[in-house]
Amino acid sequence: MVNLDLFIVNVALPSIGHAFGGTGLDSLSWVLNAYAIVFAALLVPAGYAADRIGRRNAFIAGIIVFGLASAWCAFAANVWLLVAARIVQAAGGALLLPASLGLLLAAAPAARRAGAIRGWTSVAGLAAALGPVIGGGLVSLSWRWVFLVNVPVAAVTLLASPRVLPAAPATGETKRPDVLGAVVLTTAIGAIALALVKADGWGWASPRVLSLIAAAVVLLVVFAWRSARYPAPLIEARMVRLPGFGTATGASLLFGVAFGAVLLFATLWCQVVWGWSALRTGLAVAPGPLLVPALAIGAGPLARRVGPGPVAAAGCVVFAAGCVFWRLSLTLRPDYPAHMLPGTLLQGIGVGLTIPTLVSAAVSAVPPHRFATGSGVVTMARQVGIVLGVAILVSVLGKPGTRIGELAAFQRATVFIALSAVVAGIASLLLAARRRNRHRAAGSQLAAATGLAEDQGLA
Repeated sequence: MVNLDLFIVNVALPSIGHAFGGTGLDSLSWVLNAYAIVFAALLVPAGYAADRIGRRNAFIAGIIVFGLASAWCAFAANVWLLVAARIVQAAGGALLLPASLGLLLAAAPAARRAGAIRGWTSVAGLAAALGPVIGGGLVSLSWRWVFLVNVPVAAVTLLASPRVLPAAPATGETKRPDVLGAVVLTTAIGAIALALVKADGWGWASPRVLSLIAAAVVLLVVFAWRSARYPAPLIEARMVRLPGFGTATGASLLFGVAFGAVLLFATLWCQVVWGWSALRTGLAVAPGPLLVPALAIGAGPLARRVGPGPVAAAGCVVFAAGCVFWRLSLTLRPDYPAHMLPGTLLQGIGVGLTIPTLVSAAVSAVPPHRFATGSGVVTMARQVGIVLGVAILVSVLGKPGTRIGELAAFQRATVFIALSAVVAGIASLLLAARRRNRHRAAGSQLAAATGLAEDQGLA
């Protein structure tokens, strides 16, 4: 349900804008970004809370908040009340998600945890596939059903959770999560996103855009300073220094930029340029993400054999190839099988290889008692990337005003998305370098120990 709400709303944006008097994309984008920003910033404090109060208790609390906020979204009277409701909804989702992975990993034997993480991550891919389709069907009734559908799902889950979920005890975490740090980070990300979204209208060199960027830089410096001193910071330095964790988390952020942008791109292309309905758009977007669950699980043995770095990098390259295909083939005349479907399938393959591999590499690097917190950090990074991807896409698309202008703007957007994926692939290769260094260090230690034994006549 939480993953679905990251994707189901994309296809409803044009209908929401029409219902609220032709609200522009620069304002509508906050229906997505407000959710993603708050969701990202609260994931780590929520992970701490789950470790502290017990993961089942945190999961149930998240269900209640998410369900009530979804009802508020459904009855919002204007776009900014909807944005406010989405912020509360994101807080419930942030409490749910790390608790869910913590419950799963606590129940899984150590040898099967990597597979459990991949299975858990594949749910996000399934949500990305089903979200636009379900959203399109619901929008044909009313965009409000996109949110109202969560209420019965939350009610059934709330009734089932005490009976189904294991009563995982609290881990004894006594540190208070850095809520103020989360607020600072949220404000910084929001300032960057607002500057990017408004840059086309205000001008990149305008005082307002420059002030927002300067404020974001100052807030990020304050966040880093506070994180270095707070007992339970949002991002722990020692966790980032764990072999593989920091690299996988950084690559997740970079790939999130491409992932967030491409989802909104496909929705806007089908509805704005080709003039398709929300349901038809959802069906058009679905084939790529439908490949993700099988690839998420199937890539596990390959990642164990060659390492997560090459697998994730290959996924990024395939994803970028899908964007390049779109750049070369999409035209103003709708031709889905020839011009859009192959790129969508390539992107689905790329997502299936990349996201589960990076999440598994990051979470597997943390100790078991910090699973919820570790999953919160890596998911936060990907969500920050999604926010930046959506904001940059809105800025790149701008307001072309003509059909030819729309085509040129969307072609520029495919180049930006492809380059973002390539950069994420380069970052992913650092995982391979770290893996080789660890093996080399282990070999050196073994050689040194063997040499010492031989010197002592103990070989």
